[in-house]
Amino acid sequence: MSGADSNGPENRHGEYVPGPRRGVLLPPPEKAAAAPESEEVGDELKDAYWMQWDGEAARTNVWRILGRLPGISRRVLGLAYRADARAAVTVVVCQIASSLMSALGLLASVRVLSALFTQGATSERIHHALPSLALVAGLMAAQGLLDFGVARGQAALTPKVRRAVEQEFLRLNCHVRLEAMDDAAFADEANKANDRGLYYMRQSVPQMIQLAHAVLGLIGAAGVLAVLHPLLLPLLVLSVIPQGYAAVRSARAQFLSHSRYSTLQRRIRLLTWLLLDRNSAAEVRSSTAQRALLEEHERFARRIEAEDARLGRQEANVALWGRGVGGLAVGATYAVLGWMTASGWLPLAAGGGAFLAIRSSRGTLVSVVLAMHQVYEHALWIDDLERHLERCRALLPHRTGRRLADGVKTITVADVHYTYPEAGRAALRGVSMTLTAGSTVAFVGANGSGKSTMAKLLAGLYTPSEGSISWDGVEVREVDAESIQAQVAMVLQDPVAWPLSALANVTIGAGTITEADPRRALAAVTESGADRVIAGLPQQWATPLSKRFKNGQELSGGNWAKVAVARGLYQDAAVLLLDEPTASMDARAEHAVYEAVLHGDRGERRRDRITVLISHRLSSVTGCDMIYVFRDGRIIESGTHQGLMNHTVNGQPGEYCEMFTLQASAYQAAAAPGEGDG
Repeated sequence: MSGADSNGPENRHGEYVPGPRRGVLLPPPEKAAAAPESEEVGDELKDAYWMQWDGEAARTNVWRILGRLPGISRRVLGLAYRADARAAVTVVVCQIASSLMSALGLLASVRVLSALFTQGATSERIHHALPSLALVAGLMAAQGLLDFGVARGQAALTPKVRRAVEQEFLRLNCHVRLEAMDDAAFADEANKANDRGLYYMRQSVPQMIQLAHAVLGLIGAAGVLAVLHPLLLPLLVLSVIPQGYAAVRSARAQFLSHSRYSTLQRRIRLLTWLLLDRNSAAEVRSSTAQRALLEEHERFARRIEAEDARLGRQEANVALWGRGVGGLAVGATYAVLGWMTASGWLPLAAGGGAFLAIRSSRGTLVSVVLAMHQVYEHALWIDDLERHLERCRALLPHRTGRRLADGVKTITVADVHYTYPEAGRAALRGVSMTLTAGSTVAFVGANGSGKSTMAKLLAGLYTPSEGSISWDGVEVREVDAESIQAQVAMVLQDPVAWPLSALANVTIGAGTITEADPRRALAAVTESGADRVIAGLPQQWATPLSKRFKNGQELSGGNWAKVAVARGLYQDAAVLLLDEPTASMDARAEHAVYEAVLHGDRGERRRDRITVLISHRLSSVTGCDMIYVFRDGRIIESGTHQGLMNHTVNGQPGEYCEMFTLQASAYQAAAAPGEGDG
């Protein structure tokens, strides 16, 4: 076995230093599978969220499904009513009336048969049947109009339900506190709810209409049989039980088959993604890996082909069994029906009507079973969605109804502690500082020292676990979190490359992508150096910054950084936080940005703004009014650049001096080889 030595030494700051790795690595075999491979292809992959409820209806029983249907129906109807009450009522009324028209049409058909099968001349029998025929035609026309009403109501209702649910989902998720987004479990839950919960919630209304149509049709046929003769109702039950059992088995086989097929498809999608994904395209071609990946793809495609054929044969066998058993049951039912008619228990016309009712009920029953399975299984995904939405509501930023006044003179940080969710140790431990308007402040330190966490606390993205942060004496917990965020412009090291126009990429910092203050926008891009970037684009401000669009452009990392800084400057906020935004810029561009941010385009510092810089390049922060050095969640040093360079600990240079000297010596060493050239 190999691994890091858990008893490794510590440096002079008490930090853990990994020890040597143990164990001996043997040479690999000449041939091996490209990835883990078990007997069932796909079983070696972790279960994906989209597989969670696949086939669940096939693993439960009919009674459990029936027990949940009333609750599911109430939920869907309530959702539809809230989305569009008029359309929801129209659909329900028209659906019930349509089923009633179907039942009445069946009874009227019996009257037609009675008139045709009575004794007398053919012309007389046809004459007597005409009123009933007219009634049947009228009922069919009425049913057609009612079905049209259902279709129109559904067409109006389904998009509104989709929009309402999707907007609620997005509104809640984009407003939850930032620490929720740092939780991997929450992110997985949100993806699952978006990918599956929303999809099946959108489908819930048409599925419920389909189920209601089938159930009401079955009830209507049963009611007609009960009117014709009381014994016909148990006869219907006896005829449909085998068919229903076969339908349940068929539905279960289909659901489980789909689950197994999806498991196989997951493995081959990995290879398809590698072959088609843009991020892997360059390396696939440079390493000439196409042939190897295609061969692996074909190997799994053949296994999927064989599995697909096996599943098809299984479904055909189940269908044959269902039809055979169902045919025997229906044959027996028709035999009993014929005996009842021949023995005088049932008039011939009533027997013909019973035949029509039983025949229509068989197909309706299959629709009921399949719809029940779908509604039940999809309701499980909807349950997940609703639980996620409830969790989002509990994670919304705190609101007190009080907002911060515009601008700030002093921000006071007092003994602040912060621990990330599920984290084993605190990210900040007892941090205190005072920031004043017109000052420039720098946070420096190693990765994980707490400087970026402190910046997010200042921005109102996190709330301290302990301690307090006050804006001009107002504690942040006393005001709406969003009122704090609105007064802070934050520029990150990896800014979002918004697939929008160049102008929208600047103005989105102020919460808009369709409106702009022209002078402010031009000043922001000029200060950040993004003016030359935008001037060189084909459509300048209107150029879409994404290859997803026709004639769209992509920017380099350094140019994106300039646009991101312009975005922060355009916001014109009381606090400007720059978290390593220039890491991808060249030295000259970085110097120009910091000069503009620290001193403005006229060399005059903004007296109404607090500017906070976070940087690993210490040469960038030498001009700041105050530098805070973070380590292990604490501030271990603070002062001006010169003060920190002169600071010693037990006769040794302080942390800042040590880091600055180390970086400076690295630059000098890099420059030394070229000194004699020329």
